[in-house]
Amino acid sequence: MTTHSADLGPSSSTATAHDPRDPNYQAFFLLRTVFTAAPILFGLDKFTNLLVDWDRYLAPWINDLVPGTGTQAMYVVGVVEILAGLAVAIAPRFGGWLVAAWLAGIIVNLLTLSGYYDVALRDFGLLVAAVALARLARAHA
Repeated sequence: MTTHSADLGPSSSTATAHDPRDPNYQAFFLLRTVFTAAPILFGLDKFTNLLVDWDRYLAPWINDLVPGTGTQAMYVVGVVEILAGLAVAIAPRFGGWLVAAWLAGIIVNLLTLSGYYDVALRDFGLLVAAVALARLARAHA
């Protein structure tokens, strides 16, 4: 079985880690950009609630575990999300795994909160994409 580099894009022998023509680098760049911007923007929104009232996404059992109010818990969530976005920007090999772990926690929260299974499924897709980012970062960051 023979493969031609013209069919697959730049070959590994000619492509560099930062070659913008390399589809692998393009995928890495897109994922890094999205997983930098989205957590930062969603984290900032925890302080303004412009997109949604975030408190309604907090499962009661988690609210009972954390000190303070649900709103205060969402402020902490916002800070963590902003830091996760910055981690992706600075160190995507680590930041991708951090975002994936954070999304796993969000999924557990949503699965224990009736009525948000669709959001949990969407977040599972994002978790897989964050793992892909972390894996691609080994070659491109």
